Amino acid sequence: MNFLLWLVAVGGLAALLALRLWVVLRLRRKKLQSVKMLVVAGSGGHTTEILRLLGSLSKGYNPRHYVLADTDKMSATKINLFEEKRAERDSESWYKIHHIPRSREVQQSWSSSLFTTLYAVCYSLPLTFRLKPDLVLCNGPGTCVPICVSALLLGILGIKKVIIVYVESICRVETLSLSGKILYHFSDYFFVQWPALKEKYPKSVYCGRIV
Repeated sequence: MNFLLWLVAVGGLAALLALRLWVVLRLRRKKLQSVKMLVVAGSGGHTTEILRLLGSLSKGYNPRHYVLADTDKMSATKINLFEEKRAERDSESWYKIHHIPRSREVQQSWSSSLFTTLYAVCYSLPLTFRLKPDLVLCNGPGTCVPICVSALLLGILGIKKVIIVYVESICRVETLSLSGKILYHFSDYFFVQWPALKEKYPKSVYCGRIV
C-alpha cells in the first residue's frame, strides 16, 4: 500500500515537473518570436525621430514595414540608409516600404482634409489587413491616422489585436499635434517627452526624452 502511494506521489511530481518544463519552454519560445512592425514615417523631423527610436530597439522587432505618404521621397532615402547600416549588424534584418496617399497637406483646409483622410483610409485598409502587424509605431505625421484607424478595425472585427504605440514628437512641449489629439484616445501606449504634456494628458506615459 505504501509502495503504491509512493508511486502515485512520484508520478504526480513527474507530471508537475513536465508541466513546468512545458510552460517554461512555451514562454521562452514566445519571447524569441519576432514582432512584425508597421512603422509610420513622415516628412520633416518625424522620420528622423522614428529612426532614432528604431535604432534603440532589439533585432526581435523584425520585419519592419514602413508606411509613407506617396509624395514623401526624402523619408524613403533616410529609411534605406538606416536599414542598410542595420543589415550590416543583423543579417536577418528585413524591411519594406509602402506608400499611401497623403491624408493632409500643409495648410490644407479642414473640410477638404476630411475627404483626403477618408481616401487614405481606403488605401490603408487593404495594406493593414494584408500585413496584420503585431504593433503600429508612429510619432505624429498625418499618415498615421488612417493606418491606426485600419489597425483598430482589425481588432474590432476580431481579426487581430494590434498594439498601437504613439510617441509624440520632441518638438511638442505644451500641446499635442493634431494626430496626437486624435490618437490619444485610441492608442494602447501614448508617450510624451515633456512633463507639461503629462500633466495635461494623464493617460500618457512620460519617460523623459526618448528620441
